[in-house]
Amino acid sequence: MILRTDHIVGGVFVAFSLVVLAFSGDLPVGTLSFPGAGMMPKLVAGLLILFGLVLILRGGESAPLATLPWDDLPHALRVLAITAAAIALYQTLGFLLTMALLLFTLIFGAERRQPLPAAAFSIGVVALTYLLFAVVLKTPLEHGLLGF
Repeated sequence: MILRTDHIVGGVFVAFSLVVLAFSGDLPVGTLSFPGAGMMPKLVAGLLILFGLVLILRGGESAPLATLPWDDLPHALRVLAITAAAIALYQTLGFLLTMALLLFTLIFGAERRQPLPAAAFSIGVVALTYLLFAVVLKTPLEHGLLGF
């Protein structure tokens, strides 16, 4: 049997979903009218398992794994490292600084765009997101050490 890309991706989806189900096992599911904290993780994990199995079953239509080009690997590793750094700094720096730095670094550092448009886009997206969640929806966002 030839291993194909969709077989790998489907298997990763299923494995990741099983980990999510294991970690969310103690959370209450609740009811449809009053959902608990575990409803969404379990629902999303169940759908990911379903779609992962569909990918595995239909994997014969995808490209063989041996033909997959690896020339984009450095770019993928940069994006992974930048995102991991943002996750590590989120509680320390807070939502505003972390998300602005994350977007700017992804656009300027990983995608190699001009710094001024990257900064303007980053600040604009974070400002609109903050207004939507903190002001309109009254969702508490992480403040960080600097207080914002």
